[in-house]
Amino acid sequence: MKGRRREVLLWAGALLAAPFAAHGQSDRTRQVGLLMAWREDDAESQLRLATFKDGLAALGWIEGRNLKTEVRWAAADVNRASAYAKELVALRPDVIVSTATPPTAALQKETTTIPIVFTVVSDPVGSHFVKTLARPGGNITGFVNLESSLVEKWLQLLKEIAPRTTRVGVMFNPRTAPYVEYYLQPLNGVAARLGVKTFAAKVGSDAEIEQTIGGLGREAGSGLLVLTDSFMLVHRKVAITQAARHKVPTMYYSTIPVGEGGLIGYGVDTLDLIRRSASYVDRILRGASPAELPVQQPQKFELAINLKAAKALGLAVPQSLRLRADRVIE
Repeated sequence: MKGRRREVLLWAGALLAAPFAAHGQSDRTRQVGLLMAWREDDAESQLRLATFKDGLAALGWIEGRNLKTEVRWAAADVNRASAYAKELVALRPDVIVSTATPPTAALQKETTTIPIVFTVVSDPVGSHFVKTLARPGGNITGFVNLESSLVEKWLQLLKEIAPRTTRVGVMFNPRTAPYVEYYLQPLNGVAARLGVKTFAAKVGSDAEIEQTIGGLGREAGSGLLVLTDSFMLVHRKVAITQAARHKVPTMYYSTIPVGEGGLIGYGVDTLDLIRRSASYVDRILRGASPAELPVQQPQKFELAINLKAAKALGLAVPQSLRLRADRVIE
């Protein structure tokens, strides 16, 4: 009987140990490169990096034990992304993780063999990163951050919180948001139904952000929609400050600016997206081909409202809108 009990215990122990052996316990340290679109000194950027590493650790890939990461920060600079892409590819890592469209495009130019897992990319098919979402077909796959249909939601929310808005500037940097037509094409029809005129507010510097928002502030009924764009995330504090100064109701594609004084934001839970990307890195490190891993859609979205910002703009936030929000900042 004792022998039988010992046999059962050994069998149970083997089962418990199996996941740890399968998830990354390797005879060599694996190397993962990361080309991050944002600034290294941004707390939000560091949180995203930590979230990714935590996701890998949960799957058995531990920094300093069986994993080495090489991280580069593009800071929403296309030239810097290109230089760092060359640098990372030259290291010949097992997998490279890219965030946003410009870093992914830069990496695609440098390698057709090293697996690439992208995150926070809007239109991977239109950007020619993958053949189709279901069958990527090459060395690149990943996680989409938003759908073009969200422009309708963004404009509806802006009109709901600022009903007098009749003219909206759609702000983005053409160099870091080359996929912009993915959003602008469906925007016109939505705007017409809502009685809003829109125009492309192209910016490439802090000065241009200030000038554009200042111009909107001088025209009654003006509002601003900040499009999903790594440049606008890096330079978000300028937009937040100028929108408050010139009293321009502003809708952000993310909830991050809302916590920093912005009016309203709706978008994907980026941390969830980045955490999920670790699962694809894990699968590739264990032998999966990116060509066979379908591009994944976002699963979690967030709506945040800043009541203090609304009060400063003279806006009364409808109770129905407050109840729908995931986060209301007093």
